[in-house]
Amino acid sequence: MKCFSVVVLNFAVVFGFFSPAFPIMSTECLAKIPEVDLDPNGVFKYVLIRVHSKDDDSYVDIVRGYAWAEYHADIYDRVSGELERGGGLDCECLGGGRIKHDSAAKKIHVYGYSMGFGRAKHSVSTEKIKTHYPDYEVTWADEGY
Repeated sequence: MKCFSVVVLNFAVVFGFFSPAFPIMSTECLAKIPEVDLDPNGVFKYVLIRVHSKDDDSYVDIVRGYAWAEYHADIYDRVSGELERGGGLDCECLGGGRIKHDSAAKKIHVYGYSMGFGRAKHSVSTEKIKTHYPDYEVTWADEGY
């Protein structure tokens, strides 16, 4: 029985369950999530997702856009499922739209809306994309679908 107690204690110490540093681990976990992931070319749907820590009030907003998605929910379901599977995180879709990405011209245009999730704040998405693609011309508009 002593061995089991030591294993449980070590598990608790390693994962910080009895430590004030546990919320810091959540913040560090959020910091490791890439804020932008887009397909390199084409016109495709995108979603703006808020990823929350279950342990404190910390969160990060992420942008995901993929040509394989028929619906905005396809992206949200896959991304949130992957992030929530590890535990400690909750996801919330803040809206969606479309992205036109031309990597040869180094241009990205964010526009439109999601029928299911509503319009994302394209200004927020655009700022994140500009940070990820600093040598691109990144624009946005509320017009279009």
